[in-house]
Amino acid sequence: MQTALTTELYILALAFFLQVFQLILYGVVANLQVGVGYSMSARDTAKSLTGVAGRLQRALNNHFEALILFAIAVGLVTALGASNAATEICAHAYLVARILYVPAYAQGLTPWRSVIWAVGFFATIAMVVITVF
Repeated sequence: MQTALTTELYILALAFFLQVFQLILYGVVANLQVGVGYSMSARDTAKSLTGVAGRLQRALNNHFEALILFAIAVGLVTALGASNAATEICAHAYLVARILYVPAYAQGLTPWRSVIWAVGFFATIAMVVITVF
């Protein structure tokens, strides 16, 4: 049985590509800071990343965490056939927030980074609430 590509599933795929982009961006910036030799080593001695490299690492880790929750929300919407205008708006809000979060975190924009994060987080919660209740 083939499932139709809903807006929410499409946005989940775009969020996947955002994650890939973040991983590449972080990798390039981190390599510039610690050097390719360290990156290709066993890394038995940990090096802390600082500045933009450290912030990109934390933004990447944060997206791994947020993406799990968003994927669960999309899974519920899809499994229950509950896609509607409200869940689509929430999915769009999540993706836009996650896109904006990367440069906001990299630039250390306080408190905007947290505000942007909250938009994505609450959009994800809203998707589940709309779907389940």
